[in-house]
Amino acid sequence: MAFEGLSEKLQSTFKDLRGKGVITEKDIDAAMKDVKMALLEADVNFKVVKSFVAGIKEKALGEEVMNSLTPGQQVVKIVRDELVEMMGGANSKLTYSPSGFTVYMLVGLQGTGKTTTAGKLAAYLKTQGKKPMIAACDIYRPAAIDQLEIVGKAVNTPVFAMRDSKDPEAIAKAALKEAQNKGLNVLIVDTAGRLQIDEALMEELKVLKKGVKPHEILLVVDALTGQDAVNIANGFNDALGVDGIIMTKMDGDSRGGAALSVKAVTGKPIKFMGTGEKYDALEPFHPDRIASRILGMGDMMSLIEQAENAYSEEEAKKLEAKIRQNKFDLEDFLDQLKQINKLGGLAKIIDMLPGISAADKKNIDIEQSKKELKHLEAIIQSMTKEERANPSILNASRRKRISAGCGLPVSAINKLIKQYDEMRKMMKKMNDPKFKKKNKLFKGLGF
Repeated sequence: MAFEGLSEKLQSTFKDLRGKGVITEKDIDAAMKDVKMALLEADVNFKVVKSFVAGIKEKALGEEVMNSLTPGQQVVKIVRDELVEMMGGANSKLTYSPSGFTVYMLVGLQGTGKTTTAGKLAAYLKTQGKKPMIAACDIYRPAAIDQLEIVGKAVNTPVFAMRDSKDPEAIAKAALKEAQNKGLNVLIVDTAGRLQIDEALMEELKVLKKGVKPHEILLVVDALTGQDAVNIANGFNDALGVDGIIMTKMDGDSRGGAALSVKAVTGKPIKFMGTGEKYDALEPFHPDRIASRILGMGDMMSLIEQAENAYSEEEAKKLEAKIRQNKFDLEDFLDQLKQINKLGGLAKIIDMLPGISAADKKNIDIEQSKKELKHLEAIIQSMTKEERANPSILNASRRKRISAGCGLPVSAINKLIKQYDEMRKMMKKMNDPKFKKKNKLFKGLGF
């Protein structure tokens, strides 16, 4: 998980500080020493760390903090605010051309995931009501066009290619004309990369920039390259003037130093982060939410937004009606398992929940949980429609047949039915007027 190592160290540092009624300068010095080491180990730029720690110490030793009722908590708030500022402050949104047609140019080195990111960006833009096309302007990499066409098909987005052309500018211009003729309003230009920054690459990109006049140039960098990502961002920005950064493979980077350093060093904001292989695994980068995740405060806003995207209003109303009428069956239970997968799985959900420390997250066996979810799904799918709707008819012979169908022991089926019965009892209790009266939270949620 992103920032896992840093998160664990920072949360451990502030655990004791939070509970202290009085803190001294010595306490703050000790905490800042740990913070400094944690950030350096997370591969955050040394100059950024030095400035960050100095800023926190100055504010933490202020009269307002030292004389407050909860000085430890005040220090944690300062750290959170400084983390947010380090990553750019507010969320830097993607901007659109006032003319009504927007061109985004994706640049970066080879292997950073530009082509896949082009598909993810197209999928994201479609959720914003845009109609994108992707232009295949990588004329060097073998099968680059084929890969982009597969990506385009997966996200239901047209891909423009000129297989015989060796002129990226001509391809991009023709794509722009084609997109406008088809009534589309966004063109994503997928460019060629190199193994390293060189003059030929930059010259080609400059020509492309002049030819299609992109509204934004988005640099795609691999989070796993650590501080190299920051150096690469500097190189591309000096040559082209990038408008924002898309940080890929954030789910595989437990340190997160590049994400924490890049804005402070280059002045360019991270606009998106890639958090998985699926085409919907591209999240807008919110510095305040990331800072809260790092410090174990959760990220409920992102979780709610993803839940809203994964779950239609109609589906939500149907589920609510079934809960009210006490008609929640195993078919509905199966649907809920599928929704968890839509949200990115248990690991992603747990990462966004407040109150679960980085150390606790490490103790949760995600792989085992995934395995159990698959087992539950296999059991339910081995049942008939009648059995899913009315599990009370599941006698011994039916359970044996289901066991043979899913390849799991009868005890696993018994366990599932027990879990389901307990959930039904809980839902019945939630619908009890006496329970609602006692619990204002449920009343406020509309149950």
